[in-house]
Amino acid sequence: MKHIIYITAFSLSLSALALPAQAACYADYKAKKDNPLKLHYGVIKVSNAACSSPSAAASAIAPRLAAAGWTLLNIVSLFNDGGLDGRKANAGPYFLRF
Repeated sequence: MKHIIYITAFSLSLSALALPAQAACYADYKAKKDNPLKLHYGVIKVSNAACSSPSAAASAIAPRLAAAGWTLLNIVSLFNDGGLDGRKANAGPYFLRF
């Protein structure tokens, strides 16, 4: 009986390791800097927890931008790896910068 329990526990632990990792999450956003006014559009990687809603993403992104003197204006959208290529040219130097 003990062997069955050990084998079952071992099998469950192996199957948990085999689960695929969650896909990465990204947000595209607009930010500004004052005096003189500068605007930019960028793409940033966010945690899966912050990817649950635009407001959650904004809470995670705003401090990262603020550390560089930028103010987050809005989150445009949240997306996975599949949306990166189409946004790279538009984001320019702010593609995955922060």
